[in-house]
Amino acid sequence: MGVTAGLIGWFLVVELVSGILQGYYVPLFSDIVIALDIHDSDVNWFEAGQLLLSALVLPVLAKLGDMFGHKKILLLAAALTAGASWWLVFADTFWTFLLAWSLQGFYVVWLPLEIALIFERGRRQAHGVSRTRRAAGLLVVGLQAGAILGALAAGRLFAASGEHLQLTLMIPAIAVTLVTVVIWLGVPESEPVPGRRLDIGGFVILAFALLLVTGGLSFLRVPDGPGAGVVAALVVAGIAAFAVFVWYELRQPDPAIDIRVLVQPQMWPVQATAFLVGISLLGAQGPLTTYAGTDSALGYGLGLDATDRSNVIGVYLVSLIVGAVLFALTSRRASPRLMLIGAALLVGIGYALFLPFHLELWQVLLNLSIAGIGSGALVGAMPAAAAAAAPRGQTGISSALTNTTKTIGGTFASAIFGVVLAGSAGAAVAATAAPLFGYLTVWTVCAAGGFLAAVLLMFVPRVAFADPDAEAAVGQAQLL
Repeated sequence: MGVTAGLIGWFLVVELVSGILQGYYVPLFSDIVIALDIHDSDVNWFEAGQLLLSALVLPVLAKLGDMFGHKKILLLAAALTAGASWWLVFADTFWTFLLAWSLQGFYVVWLPLEIALIFERGRRQAHGVSRTRRAAGLLVVGLQAGAILGALAAGRLFAASGEHLQLTLMIPAIAVTLVTVVIWLGVPESEPVPGRRLDIGGFVILAFALLLVTGGLSFLRVPDGPGAGVVAALVVAGIAAFAVFVWYELRQPDPAIDIRVLVQPQMWPVQATAFLVGISLLGAQGPLTTYAGTDSALGYGLGLDATDRSNVIGVYLVSLIVGAVLFALTSRRASPRLMLIGAALLVGIGYALFLPFHLELWQVLLNLSIAGIGSGALVGAMPAAAAAAAPRGQTGISSALTNTTKTIGGTFASAIFGVVLAGSAGAAVAATAAPLFGYLTVWTVCAAGGFLAAVLLMFVPRVAFADPDAEAAVGQAQLL
């Protein structure tokens, strides 16, 4: 890894903590519900609030990183996350916990800023692009390992503390506080491009559009939320706001998001792939859990208890790590474009196999593992690919946009899947079980997303995301 090895070591620690944040709280939700004296369905508001804040702040913070230095903004985001994590420890009402939980979503900008720092540090090297891809794969390994560690540790620490919830919630707060010190002391600053300006008007329009779309879709997942007509109106208004955003940005000398860069052939398929991967990566996990717990006496479902369902999710997370490791090991030698296409095909194949094979546990685990390997590779590849396709001074915002589009894809899918599973195919088979048709629809959409992503990535130029020396070699070969 050359000059970036030490930097990647620090970032592995950061991503390990990021994964802990994402996996630690889920096993504690039932105890949090009791402590706050709320209903189980109110937990939906936590995820909705964090997704909304993440979608709003991610582009702004990434742009500020491009303008003033990626380390400064990474340190700021870590400090804000640490503050929110400590607030969670002492929040004793639903609204204070919801606000603290939402503010904890600042961690979503960590990975894009890390990719930007690594890429900018290696930009002058002949193999800087491939090394960034390899580093991204390693960081995803740290992220998923942290998620597994957090999920496994939470319940055990809760039991070891005598079921003292506040004491248990201090562990991730301490971890984020320590990682803030790590960033402060161990991470060098990038070199921002001088003379940049913050397009406040553009970010206001973008935030408004994101709020309308993600907010509207989130309402579909909330019990007793507004009707479908209100949700549709919010989404349509959000799409119209995006159109206004594009019109406005094309007239700005230093836009919030450079639309001309975004529509380049090496960029737009990556952003579209991030959206499509978000459908299965973020949107399909809820249906997977409920399917695994559905009583097999209905003719489908696995009938697993909570522990076995956690094991199924664990296998999926391990497959994500395998995919990220394979991506990191092969990123230097293999064609980046072909790697992305192959990973997207694995996602499509894995979910397509669910359609005929879903009645046995080994079938579900095999399907998930295939899809997980592809997803793990894509999660590592997309931010690095976006950074490689971006001009100098736009690496942070380009990497961050893959997270934003992935979040929108996941929010969209989660909302639609919730509606599909709540419906019935003719007649309900059980009072609480979703119909098999609903699950088949979920898997079909996820498979179609993977295959469509593979098709879109074929429009990427053959030498995209390659090192400069590789591009030159291809150019000479074409001349000869």
